[in-house]
Amino acid sequence: MGIHIVVCIKQTPASTNVQIDPETGTLKREGSDAAINPFDEFAIEEAVRLKERIPGSSVSALTMGPPKAEDILRDAIARGCDQAFHITSRAFAGSDTWATSYTLSKGIEKISQEKGAVHLVLCGKQTNDGDTGHIGPGVGAWLDWPNVAYIRKVDEIDDKHVVVHRLMEDGVDVLDMTLPAVISVVKEINEPRVASLKGKMNAKKAVIAKWDENALGCDPASIGLKGSPTVVARSFVPPPRKGGERIQGATVEEKAKNLVDKLQEMKLI
Repeated sequence: MGIHIVVCIKQTPASTNVQIDPETGTLKREGSDAAINPFDEFAIEEAVRLKERIPGSSVSALTMGPPKAEDILRDAIARGCDQAFHITSRAFAGSDTWATSYTLSKGIEKISQEKGAVHLVLCGKQTNDGDTGHIGPGVGAWLDWPNVAYIRKVDEIDDKHVVVHRLMEDGVDVLDMTLPAVISVVKEINEPRVASLKGKMNAKKAVIAKWDENALGCDPASIGLKGSPTVVARSFVPPPRKGGERIQGATVEEKAKNLVDKLQEMKLI
């Protein structure tokens, strides 16, 4: 029996030259180059590999973002996903990880209703703009499904359970999880493929469903900036580092003495 996999992806800045809105403290995404969050590429690849391992399986790509985020959904289809769903509305703007994971969980519930029960949700371990690593565990919590982060290998899997290897500081944990479940993968899990010509053709003609807060039946108090319990108190671009001071001296001993003198002058020793 095949399984239905949902991979959650995000469109993030493809450049480090990103401006910050001084009023909201959020990133200004309009007009900037964007692409699939690099960590999500590994989640897409693993979802497609699992589909190829288990006959009759399918992969749905899901994102929440502005209209331009449709581009990464077509990229996901080009890489092997079967269908894609776009959660988009001004009401979702400014969502923190709590509101984002809530909204994605509502999207997963709707996919289950319209396309068949979801067995497994895959996420990248973090995004390159927020770096929190909250989304995978947050989605699991909202769905009340088992969830594990830092997965480096998916071992056994069927429609009832999955055995995964979790990367730890002192080694690897091997966990047997009942499905449905949510996992967040690390980059060590695979090597993402390049989109094929056939995949690009499929992506170009794909019809992508678009859902707003009404289509998902979202609680208005749980979405967007107003529904986000965490606040970015201050955002800023760190000033460039200045060059250090070189300690001069004709010999190693003289350099050491000059270094000690400098540290004493600065009252560091």
